[in-house]
Amino acid sequence: MTSTTSPSSEKIQPQLRSVRPSDAEALCAIFNMPGFRWGTLRMPFEMVEQVERRIAKSGQETTWIVAELDGRVVGHGSLVVQSSPRRAHIGEINIGLDDAYVGKGIGSAILGALLDVADNWRALKRVELTVFADNEPAVRLYTSHGFEVEGRHVKAGFTDGQYHDLLSMARLRF
Repeated sequence: MTSTTSPSSEKIQPQLRSVRPSDAEALCAIFNMPGFRWGTLRMPFEMVEQVERRIAKSGQETTWIVAELDGRVVGHGSLVVQSSPRRAHIGEINIGLDDAYVGKGIGSAILGALLDVADNWRALKRVELTVFADNEPAVRLYTSHGFEVEGRHVKAGFTDGQYHDLLSMARLRF
């Protein structure tokens, strides 16, 4: 979940589905939005071809979904299961939204769907993520879904010409 915009009280129920190769252009446009980029460790000016390669390379360890409204992709999320047999009980979550749709419940819908896959389809015991410490909307979202801060990485992220702290968050189900 990324953005600096203020949340609205309006909640929207998106259509959630698996990512498709044809989503690359829409996802690339979202990845290049200022609010999205502010809240991630991505570089600016991603190219559609980079997104196409990421979609093509995602395998059975990845659940990657998009949120649609009226046929338009407005967000995405992924759950990637660790490949090491000794860490196969762990998944990592990444979520991002179109800047215009932050605070409308779409991130919560995406996160809920990914946690359903983690719990009821993959039997994961630990789901983790990293978030900018000053990305308060994202921290609130993750906390509302049972994630807890496990640690702070001081000045570990660089964006917008400044160093920022990152938080390691996880949700455990043992």
